[in-house]
Amino acid sequence: MVPLKRRKTSAGSAVIDNAEVIKFPHVVIFLLERRMGASRKTFLTGLGRRKGFRVEECYSPSVTHVVSENNSGEEVRDWLEAQAPGGSGTGVSAHLLDISWFTESMATGHPVGIQDRHWLQVKVEPSPTVPVFTLNAYGCQRRTPLLHHNNVLTDALLVLAENAEFNEDEGRSVAFKRAASVLKALPHTVRGMEELQGLPCLGGHSQRVIKEILEEGKSREVEATLQSQQFQAMKALTGIFGVGVKTADRWFREGLRQPSDVVDTGQKLNHTQEAGIRYYEDLNTPVTRAEADAIGQIVEEAVQAVLPGATITLTGGFRRGKPTGHDVDFLITHPEEGKEENLMPKVVSWLDDRGLLLYQKTTRNSYLEAKDGPARPPHNMDRFERCFSIFRLDRPHRRPEQQPQAGGECQAQVGGTLLGQGSEESRDWKAVRVDLVVTPASQFAFALLGWTGSQLFERELRRWAVHEKHMSLSSHALYDSTQNRYLRGSTEEEIFTHLGLEFVPPSERNA
Repeated sequence: MVPLKRRKTSAGSAVIDNAEVIKFPHVVIFLLERRMGASRKTFLTGLGRRKGFRVEECYSPSVTHVVSENNSGEEVRDWLEAQAPGGSGTGVSAHLLDISWFTESMATGHPVGIQDRHWLQVKVEPSPTVPVFTLNAYGCQRRTPLLHHNNVLTDALLVLAENAEFNEDEGRSVAFKRAASVLKALPHTVRGMEELQGLPCLGGHSQRVIKEILEEGKSREVEATLQSQQFQAMKALTGIFGVGVKTADRWFREGLRQPSDVVDTGQKLNHTQEAGIRYYEDLNTPVTRAEADAIGQIVEEAVQAVLPGATITLTGGFRRGKPTGHDVDFLITHPEEGKEENLMPKVVSWLDDRGLLLYQKTTRNSYLEAKDGPARPPHNMDRFERCFSIFRLDRPHRRPEQQPQAGGECQAQVGGTLLGQGSEESRDWKAVRVDLVVTPASQFAFALLGWTGSQLFERELRRWAVHEKHMSLSSHALYDSTQNRYLRGSTEEEIFTHLGLEFVPPSERNA
């Protein structure tokens, strides 16, 4: 049997089943068969794939564009929401489009900009009885589950929050995040603006966005943001490990738009950014809980080898119940105070000797309670001994004949430029961001609370401590300014009690 010839891929392209080339991976299309017919859907699916579009056979949360023919917006929305488990949809975030958008995109050979004529209008009728519901003003006073009822609204607000961050407008970014947090905590789907009366943190800008989505099915401001060149470029460039907003903004102003441009223009990079470029594709692929657990077993083995009796705890989004994350965080401690000192270099050496670290940067513990506690601002980053690293994680069912060395530069095309990383198909390991933090036993509860998140929940905790209790909270300690003393806590529950708050379990801290 003669093997099929490999087809060359263009910049940013991917290959599925060695047949179709995906030129636009950020656009995921689903063609609704309802009133279109199976044969026509099959024809259009094949056409789209031949043109380089990613067209899915089944609807899933990864779909960005839902295309239908001879259906109303309400019919499409109801059908999609019925696909959720149990038929109880939590909202549809994909674009609901008429077949005209698809045919115009096929004609031009690329996704055309979405115009008003392409949208399927969705009118959401307000519920006949307005639910009366009140929420506390601080996010740390509310229980916010991982899964909620208002994804369409919160996703839109978080796009604007991210864009505000890219423009270094922290105040506006936090305002949008707080508004989204309130919607996440509601026990029902919002159908009309009257349901939001009396709720905290919903400023005028957020309310205008919410109102437009409820009445028209979308926000023009959000859609314009998502399609703006600046937003897309900033998202891609800040996705490079070690690149912040200031650096990404400077590159954007110099004409850079994606990681390959950084390489092509010969930008001077530090060690962290070089690793970020080399492993860009992996580091922007979600880490699964199974992968986090696999890394946890490795870290456990390393810690026990150099300090028996020490413990490790998985924190971050995974502790809150998230199925995926962008990195994996572990706290390491020992029940005997002081035993943990100088532990990190030994753990790093053990991991490095086994070729498990592709990159690592270690910092020493610089926290001094008498000097750094109450004097430092409550939003200050912790000062624990820590290691920012990139792990080389073996994939399941690895093939013995392919054993690239850690740090080795398998090569692959990313964005048309050689970035020094092997593709998933060509190697049997994955680069994963891992943070290791060593904490003394006396500070473990504070570190666990701080490193569990979410980011906004922690921010609200510190804001509550300062403004409502005249205290200073960090990942190291809690200081009472009125009593001029530290308040000790061996558990998270004790810290909540000191703050005068009802305990919120990790699974409900997803503010």
